[in-house]
Amino acid sequence: MASPPQNGIILNPSLCSTLHLVTAGHILPGLLEGISREQKVWVREGSSAVLPCHLSPRKTRESSKQLSDKISVLWKRHGGSVHQEPHVVLEVGYSGLQKTAQLMKPRVSLQDSTLRNGNFSLRIDPVRSEDVGLYEAQVKYKTEVHSCHVELGVITVTLSPPSPVIENEQLLMSCNSSHRASLVETCWFHDKHPGPTSRTFCFLSGALSVFHPTMSDVGSWRCRLRYSDKEIISATFNLQILGFDGPTNPVVYAAAGSAATLPCSLSYLPSAFGMSVVAAHWSHLAGGHLQDWGIPQNLSSRSFPLHLPAVGLGDAGQYRCAVSVGHRTISRDVNLAVVTVIPSIQGPVSEGNRLLLICSLTYSQGHERFQWTHLNSAPTKSKLAVATPHNLEGRSSWMRHILEIPQVSQKDTGTWECSVYGPEGRLGAAEYDLQITGAQVSSAPSIFSGQITFGLTLTFFFLFAICVVALALQKRARTPAFPALEGMFAVNVPWKPMEENQKGKIQQTEC
Repeated sequence: MASPPQNGIILNPSLCSTLHLVTAGHILPGLLEGISREQKVWVREGSSAVLPCHLSPRKTRESSKQLSDKISVLWKRHGGSVHQEPHVVLEVGYSGLQKTAQLMKPRVSLQDSTLRNGNFSLRIDPVRSEDVGLYEAQVKYKTEVHSCHVELGVITVTLSPPSPVIENEQLLMSCNSSHRASLVETCWFHDKHPGPTSRTFCFLSGALSVFHPTMSDVGSWRCRLRYSDKEIISATFNLQILGFDGPTNPVVYAAAGSAATLPCSLSYLPSAFGMSVVAAHWSHLAGGHLQDWGIPQNLSSRSFPLHLPAVGLGDAGQYRCAVSVGHRTISRDVNLAVVTVIPSIQGPVSEGNRLLLICSLTYSQGHERFQWTHLNSAPTKSKLAVATPHNLEGRSSWMRHILEIPQVSQKDTGTWECSVYGPEGRLGAAEYDLQITGAQVSSAPSIFSGQITFGLTLTFFFLFAICVVALALQKRARTPAFPALEGMFAVNVPWKPMEENQKGKIQQTEC
């Protein structure tokens, strides 16, 4: 029974072009002992075929010295059946003169032209589809005539569209052979990942359809044909797909201000498929404007990278590489992720402040990991230091995209690096240069300034109050003890004597 479609692969009976490919056939050496039994050889069109015919080891040992004298070899082809009229393929007479059929010249030859080792096998290079049929060799040596019979078959694998297969374009594959029995079952095996992960598809007849062939479909495919007479024939061929190397959706990580190279590399040279017209260009939609870069044509290269000398946040996003090969255009999208370090405090940081360093990505695949490293600027210690700093609690903070330094100290001065890692390793990194002002207590400058102002105000008020009290006490000390007597003296006594008398009293009082 036919197996259900798997992984975007279905069966389809319609095909367009034919390609004959290699088969793993069973070849048994023909041993010249009178008339040998018929052998079968399966080959692909375009490859070489060897139709075996050898003297037996005993005959070779007995006549090894005289084997090249008075010996003739004649190869004939009967077509599709032994009953058909044969025609000469190759003949070597006693004199060594060689005759070859015009249609097969110069594709046929004897594998051992010296004829001294008992090897009379016929070599056909390259094989064509019309070479299918039954071949017979007649070897005359002395008075003996020996013969070999070999059937040459071709397995036909049909691809639509024909080679080259373009990535993401639907592909149809069919497998047949020149065997005359009824076909019972066709199986396909993808041997790129042998074992339980290999893909197998079996059905009665029809074609194998791959909706969107990708680079994962490249590699060795084998078709196995099972016939009603229990004959099993298998053919192995290498499927080549013209597409792009690398992951399907590549992401390039670059630090802001650094250079970046976006990859665009074909899986094969187009010239390998006979294509000479190759053009490539890049495009990027930034800020509503479409940017284009043309890549010079180079037929000896399959790589068309885009070099950006210095990237910024505005350069982040999706780029498209379009390559025109012949009359077809294939494209691939590449994402540029810009890595930046954003500090919570801009400019120099005062010692004792709390600082946050944020490692930012403009594009994330979701599996990125971050690692912070303090690059020691000392010339004798140029290696990366990945130890937990004195003021960080635990190493876990080093593996997050936010690095917290609760209290900045002079030991934190220098370059901090944020590295981005993925399953394939390090992806990119960005650096931040931490500058710390001179050693001073400035952990809370606004509060400290308010305390100073309040202290000065309180001191000034206290001194002012002391001055007021002192002046009041001094004024009170100068006031007379009996103000009524002072009035009486003012009326009865003249001014001057009274004034002198008053001064004397004041002096006595002060004393």
